[in-house]
Amino acid sequence: MANQSKRPDSSTSQGLLWLFGAILVIQGFGSAITEAGWDTSFGVAGLMRAAHMPEWTTLLVGIAGLVLLGMAARRHHVTRRADHHP
Repeated sequence: MANQSKRPDSSTSQGLLWLFGAILVIQGFGSAITEAGWDTSFGVAGLMRAAHMPEWTTLLVGIAGLVLLGMAARRHHVTRRADHHP
């Protein structure tokens, strides 16, 4: 039997990166589009308006989501390459 090094279970953290990234992209950019088009806010934008934050902060939430999705994609790519090349 081959001695395999056991990696810590990163599937949960990988899944959470995808999930939180998608949520932040939808909330951030969706809120910005909704506010611009229909003068109403929902989700993160509603909370930010209640906290008297500028309108552009919803775009920052969307960008943070893109960063998380980029991190998840990079981890996925690196993991797949490591699994295929010993």
